[in-house]
Amino acid sequence: MQTTTARARTRAADTRPRAAILTALMALSVAVLATVAAAQDDVIEAHGVSTFGELKYGPDFEHWDYVNPDAPKGGEFSTWAFGTFDSLTPYILKGNAAALSTIFYDSLLTGNLDEPDSMYGLVAHTVEYPESREWVIFHMRPEATFRDGTPVTAEDVVFSYETLIEKGRPSFKVSLKDFQSVEALDTHSVKFTFNPEGPLRELLMTAGGLPIFSKAYYDEVDFTESSLEAPMGSGPYELASVEPGRTVAYQRRDDYWARDLPVARGTNNFDTIKIEYFADYTTAFEAFKGGAYLFREEYQSKIWATGYEFPAVESGAVKIETLDDGRPAGTQGFWFNLRREKFQDPRVREALGMAFNFEWANESLFYSSYERTDSFWENSETLQASGMPSEAELALLEPLRDQIPETVFTEEAFSPEPQSASDLGDRGALRRASRLLEEAGWVVGDDGLRRKDGQTLQVVILNDAPGFDRIINPYVDNLRRLGVDASMNRVDAAEAQEREKRFDYDVVIQRFAMSSTPGDELRSIFGSETANVEGSANVAGIDNPAVDTLVNHVATAQSREELITAVHALDRVLRAMHVWVPQWYKGEHTIAYFDVFDRPYDDTPPPYAMGELSIWWYNAEKAQSLRDAGAL
Repeated sequence: MQTTTARARTRAADTRPRAAILTALMALSVAVLATVAAAQDDVIEAHGVSTFGELKYGPDFEHWDYVNPDAPKGGEFSTWAFGTFDSLTPYILKGNAAALSTIFYDSLLTGNLDEPDSMYGLVAHTVEYPESREWVIFHMRPEATFRDGTPVTAEDVVFSYETLIEKGRPSFKVSLKDFQSVEALDTHSVKFTFNPEGPLRELLMTAGGLPIFSKAYYDEVDFTESSLEAPMGSGPYELASVEPGRTVAYQRRDDYWARDLPVARGTNNFDTIKIEYFADYTTAFEAFKGGAYLFREEYQSKIWATGYEFPAVESGAVKIETLDDGRPAGTQGFWFNLRREKFQDPRVREALGMAFNFEWANESLFYSSYERTDSFWENSETLQASGMPSEAELALLEPLRDQIPETVFTEEAFSPEPQSASDLGDRGALRRASRLLEEAGWVVGDDGLRRKDGQTLQVVILNDAPGFDRIINPYVDNLRRLGVDASMNRVDAAEAQEREKRFDYDVVIQRFAMSSTPGDELRSIFGSETANVEGSANVAGIDNPAVDTLVNHVATAQSREELITAVHALDRVLRAMHVWVPQWYKGEHTIAYFDVFDRPYDDTPPPYAMGELSIWWYNAEKAQSLRDAGAL
């Protein structure tokens, strides 16, 4: 696809006859050359690439529209993370990497906060690719350097790709499987060649987003070993300090090679970004009240409704705000481990889902703060399936009819039935769930427990967050009312992370942020190839050829209209399979922060992120005022 900001050219041989004696051969020459030209694509050279349509920013843009290009640099941004960490190496399975530990690395291309499907040159100044996107050449900036001052070269890019395939998390072998070759054409030009049958729309941008490692550094350091040593990157931040499991801080590089590029102006404004770790939400909130960190996005409805009445809020030292969130809300829920035989029957999964009374939880626990999630693209009117399938969807679904639930064709897109907000054990819902379990062969015995073939129906929910106890325990109570031997297994964050990598659980709570332009990354969550790859995002173990086909339709869609149709069909099928028990969402950001920051917008952030880490900045005068008042 050629955009108005790209320059296309066709490479063809010179067709002029060299001498009059060749006149007799002209007809043959022209015929041959016409065939060659027809087989070649127009080759596009551009400063960026868009999945569909036009790039918003032209080749001479000076900065993103949503930034303050003159934002001051300085100060500290601090926030919190849940759990623990013991590593600064995020691309391997070993260890638990610290939050933001990808911040050390640059990539060839970078995205922005106001386009869902565009990337622009960072380490690469130009991309060159045919309309088919079967290959791409990235022409790199000679001025790009690693932290030690050595240049970032095409050889480093090749090394990075090969390292991720050979030594990185096993999921990289799946996500990069359609990369046929990566070769350095010269010191600062690297070519990726893709499988012509692969999701070509996505692969170019996947290549552009890969982290770039220093080959020279890893000639001396073992990439496969987790480490708390500062890695060698070319990114805007380096390591400032680290206390394993407690805190990690990153320091802005004054010598960052890309600081004056249009894609970087007005960004990376904080001298220091610090993450404080806590084992539970309540402790983290109390620490925020005491000024242990400066910014908090609130995910606990009870705390949001009742906790923000402390003196710093009343004095104005802490600001609380609700901002629009234009992204899909994400796929948060209780995920069944379909690798286990007891969850193979979809009637069992649907019945277990009926035991979760969201309406009761929302009123009794959440202060009516949430809406029920039903779609994997909740909060996206465009991508969320609704009603009966359209003709365009049916064209994708009919060939898969014997591999997907019949309800996809006979019922509207599945949504959980509302239950009584005043009665946790909604009798109607539990009766319907009981019938489904009996149909699946799970019969209640004299002891009140359900058994099939001598096996008790046991369901254990893995939980590493104490704040979730009040949500899980009522769900467990309802499961027990159904005759399920249900329980919650509370573990610490480190154990949970390791068990999740190995898929060692019955039910796990997980949330995935879904893209506004979904593509090949869906294979890592829903694809058969990742169902048994340790450390993959396929927490449910979905292994269904129809789902694979629909994911491929999403990844290979040639227009946004085709993309929307394919996402609708995939959303509809996944919901009918009952692979999860959807939880809740809120289509907005609820945030609190000490009043030491400024930002380039008032109430409406860029559509795809708040940008608190990237485009906000520290106001030293505000901070001094709070210190003078004893509030900081």
